[in-house]
Amino acid sequence: MQLSKHHGLGNDFLVVLDEHNGRALDVDGALARRLCDRHRGIGADGLLHGFAASKKRAGPDVDIVMKLYNADGSPAEMSGNGVRCFAQAVAMARGVNEGALRVATDAGIRVLDLLPGRGKSEMLVTVDMGAAKPGPALPDAVIAGAGGRCATADMGNPHLVVLLDDGDLPRDDALIRRGRDLEANFADGINVEFVRIHERDHAELTVWERGSGITEACGTGACATAWVLNSWEALDARATITMPGGDADVLVASDERVTLIGPTEHIADIEVA
Repeated sequence: MQLSKHHGLGNDFLVVLDEHNGRALDVDGALARRLCDRHRGIGADGLLHGFAASKKRAGPDVDIVMKLYNADGSPAEMSGNGVRCFAQAVAMARGVNEGALRVATDAGIRVLDLLPGRGKSEMLVTVDMGAAKPGPALPDAVIAGAGGRCATADMGNPHLVVLLDDGDLPRDDALIRRGRDLEANFADGINVEFVRIHERDHAELTVWERGSGITEACGTGACATAWVLNSWEALDARATITMPGGDADVLVASDERVTLIGPTEHIADIEVA
């Protein structure tokens, strides 16, 4: 099996494409757990499987279908960094370094524009992430224990955005503890973003991701954060979101559609026996 590994701001993914392997592949959560294990596998935050649009009712204008598995093997609807890494893998497999791509995901169709990046292994990818909307209802325990003003958002996957009242952004063990504690209040799990605003056009966050734990960056989390803070009139419509792995730019349009812009980098091509 031929795979490639990519990262978007340190959020790393393995990508396996049927077209690159010349056959339909059997990809599931168990394979994702094995390959994403950082000690006994290759290591990644998730596994992305690409296959022909004819395998899914995706419409005639879709280029490819993407299925996402978290590192723990659970399926996920969407990843902003993941879909950008996926687009780079598809472009490389097709021998191009720029252009447009329409990808069908479990969260809907995502339209991506690719441009060459700063180095030969990097691309700059813009994603129309679709319209944001409110997420699941906030349990009383979350409102009481979040540590700041909070709201949920749906970017095709669920998010809890917490604008901290005081203190530093949680990291390491504190991020694990607080992320797990808050996520436990949601039956279907949730991604948790802890946020600080620096300027009207700049916010910073750390993230606890459902199914993956601490990650260096979260594209849908950056989008959810920008949308929530903009709805509170606390952040401009276009803003830079800083995460431990780097910066992404997010644009929130008047119709609630959110655009994510950031780099993705090819790390390696890998063959698995």
